[in-house]
Amino acid sequence: MSERRLSPAIGCLVALVAGGLTTLSAAPFALWWLAPVAVGLMYLGIQALSPGQAALKGWCYGLGLFGSGASWVYVSIHDYGYTSMPLAALLTVLFVAALALFPAATLWLYRRLTGPRLAALSFAGAWVLGEVLRTYLFTGFPWLLIGTSLIDSPLAPWAPVGGVYLLSLITALTGTLGVEALRRRLAPAALIAVLWLVPLALPGQWTRPADTPTRVALLQGNLPQLTKWSAEGQREAWNTYSRLTGDVSEDADLIVWPEAALPMFEDQARPLLERVQAGLSPDTALLTGILQRDASGYFNSVIGVGHASGQYRKAHLVPFGEYLPLESLLSGLIAFFDLPAPAMTPARGTQAPIQAAGLSVGSAICYEIVYADLVATRARNAGILLTVSNDTWFGDSLGPLQHLQMARLRALENGRYVMRATSNGVTAIIDDQGHITAKAPQFTPTALTGEVRAMQGNTPFTRTGSWPAWLAAGLLVLPGLSLARRRRLAT
Repeated sequence: MSERRLSPAIGCLVALVAGGLTTLSAAPFALWWLAPVAVGLMYLGIQALSPGQAALKGWCYGLGLFGSGASWVYVSIHDYGYTSMPLAALLTVLFVAALALFPAATLWLYRRLTGPRLAALSFAGAWVLGEVLRTYLFTGFPWLLIGTSLIDSPLAPWAPVGGVYLLSLITALTGTLGVEALRRRLAPAALIAVLWLVPLALPGQWTRPADTPTRVALLQGNLPQLTKWSAEGQREAWNTYSRLTGDVSEDADLIVWPEAALPMFEDQARPLLERVQAGLSPDTALLTGILQRDASGYFNSVIGVGHASGQYRKAHLVPFGEYLPLESLLSGLIAFFDLPAPAMTPARGTQAPIQAAGLSVGSAICYEIVYADLVATRARNAGILLTVSNDTWFGDSLGPLQHLQMARLRALENGRYVMRATSNGVTAIIDDQGHITAKAPQFTPTALTGEVRAMQGNTPFTRTGSWPAWLAAGLLVLPGLSLARRRRLAT
């Protein structure tokens, strides 16, 4: 099959399908084997396209991917952003169309700068470099990276070696080399076999567990988002979390409340937190997400109460959720741009882990958990990872389930347990292999109890981060760049 024989409309339809298949490879569908199929469909016939045609194909792929996999943003805009249905739909379409420019740019650059020889390798490398670009440009959106879906695949043991981008690279290579293998070429099939057999020889565990487990309770209040910041909502939050805490205080060494559990600033909540502390045993710690304010700004934070010390302030903020880009132009334009709290300030510099109940805790608040390298820096000096989140914004959509899958991959990459406490789900305890050991039902006030273990040692990924995978992707692209340059010089 070659796209040389297909009309542009059919080529775009193939790309839309490939984008949808990528969504199906991820949570909650978990059809991970569709990810290399999607890349293969995008690679098929790419050499027959001009740079402009390749860009169009990439854009259609992005529409299929983000239109199916990230359309949960509509829930945030319409249900919780006080925006009419037509305007929310328009903003969602613009959001999806803008994100689709990333794969469009990737394929345009690929066809503009590389030659046809070694195309299977250079296309896979370019694909991963495109994901890196999407991770960091304009604050980044590393959602639905194709490597994430491999958490439940035979390739998962690669994650502690090189992280999500190495998984993406192997997935892309499987797709492109698979196309070449179907053309009855032996070498691509052999290389695929090597990539898939190496995990059998990798260590099953890179880190060591502590001898004694820690009993934890993760609280999920399931409070209504629309009234959360009212006086009534503040009282309901206090009553809910203080009640749930009382139910588990005698059985847990560590209790965790989710992001901004009490909808108020820490200085306002301090008398209430002192009342909670008075009801805890001296050896029990409580960690809670909360907003802080001081002379330097407003911060989305995690603080400790009781047998805990230290704090963590969020470093990577969410645009339109925690701060407003182009505020002078957008402020007051529509209700969605009116933030529910003052604009947050990003934390700067290195932050030490929180000490709680004998654990050294590396923290990531909400969206931060999707940034593999940020989490790796938190894991280097911590025995366990914590992520608190408010996924109420996404309602009963794919968003919270995809978010949980990314937290699972961070656990496997770093060989660390991850405690995930959320406002209304999915609250879960994830072990160092990325397996869920306990999970609370969504949309239910719950105290999820279980055990975690501090882990010693670092995985190769925790030590190096993603740069080896990025370097490998660049090296795969480099021969294609050189060959294309020689061809242009020859002509």
